[in-house]
Amino acid sequence: MKKIVAKFGGTSLADAEHFRRIKDIITADPDRRYIVASAPGKRFPEDIKVTDMLISCYEKAANNEPFAPLLNEIKQRFQDIVDGLELDFPLEPEFKILHDHLSDSPELDYMASRGEYLNSRILADYLGFHFVDPEWCVSFHASGDFDEPLTKRTLGAALRPLNHAVIAGFYGADSNGKIHTFSRGGSDVTGSLAACAVDADLYENWTDVSGLLAADPRIVPSPKSVEYLSYRELRTLSYMGASVLHTDAVLPASEKGIPINIRNTDRPEDHGTMIVRRLPKGEPHYPVTGVAGRLGMTVIQVEKVMVSDGSGFSAVMLDILKNRNLPFEQCLTGIDTITLVIRSDLLADCKEDLLSEIRSVLKPDFLGIKENLSMIAVVGEKSTESSDANIQVLYALKKANIEISTINQGAGKLNLLIGVPEDRYEEAVNVIYSTIDQ
Repeated sequence: MKKIVAKFGGTSLADAEHFRRIKDIITADPDRRYIVASAPGKRFPEDIKVTDMLISCYEKAANNEPFAPLLNEIKQRFQDIVDGLELDFPLEPEFKILHDHLSDSPELDYMASRGEYLNSRILADYLGFHFVDPEWCVSFHASGDFDEPLTKRTLGAALRPLNHAVIAGFYGADSNGKIHTFSRGGSDVTGSLAACAVDADLYENWTDVSGLLAADPRIVPSPKSVEYLSYRELRTLSYMGASVLHTDAVLPASEKGIPINIRNTDRPEDHGTMIVRRLPKGEPHYPVTGVAGRLGMTVIQVEKVMVSDGSGFSAVMLDILKNRNLPFEQCLTGIDTITLVIRSDLLADCKEDLLSEIRSVLKPDFLGIKENLSMIAVVGEKSTESSDANIQVLYALKKANIEISTINQGAGKLNLLIGVPEDRYEEAVNVIYSTIDQ
């Protein structure tokens, strides 16, 4: 029998109706044996996610403000799910534990994790599956840093003996039992780790969209869906703003070559997007997979004659950034230039000091800065050096009279990163998409 790990997001578990829907999905394929659950999300656009409510409870308790009314609202959210599913689930003792915790020494991560904990317990009860608490098997150091090697051992030991299980996403614990949450990726990371732990044949990530779109639908009207893309393409698009799946959730599965299928809970008949190591034979090879971007970038250009002559100029420049704990998005070097792309918000409090240090230490012939930029990624694993897709993209931007501040292209495969003014960002994305949408 194959093993499928299926993760369901907050919108997929927002209410009893969605619980029934995902039960139909799970039972439709007996290979869906390990389920990862999120906390209840929004039931309607104006609704509040349960995790946000739990965090608000913590904040009220930490500030010695009344928290009981809000905690009762959270309890009612879960009670509505339990009643709607006609379950005999004991919520009262669970919320007494929460009330006592908030009254004593409330902890942020503990409270933030309780939505996943309770939702997963209810789902396990509803499905008749074993419940696995990640407090037992998703390991963190006391510092709050994730302990991946230990988790791979303990999570496997917890899940493999079970034919069917529900595990809560988003959190784990250190050796002292203190709860810690993932800072990025949340339940998606837990799902990917669970897939690795049981050597799954497939990791399904069920959400509210039918896979990855080739562009942001808020910018490009009705962009096409992507049927297949590589792990590397997804990491690039995710990093540059595509929000379907976080980069951290891809790495564990990609290391083992486990395919990831992004599916839509509301449209289970849709095949969604398959994220794989290699495109299957016989599938069409599109030169460009997608386009995504990020706003709020600044470019710093340093010029000095023969900076690449072995003098260590580039290394000194990078040491300046390292000593300031200042990360950069891109570093482009030429014979006489170094161009750095840095997030503008990171420069807000240190920009003048940084420029002053560069002048003092490196004594450049020219030092320039350009702000209010956006970076756009155009990716395509199947493009080659002979592909003219990159030429088409750049020509289309030139024709639209959109200034290009920086260009960075990876060798061989198309991974084109283009800097354009923020006020032309959406126009540039549409121009690029209209060029590649062949």
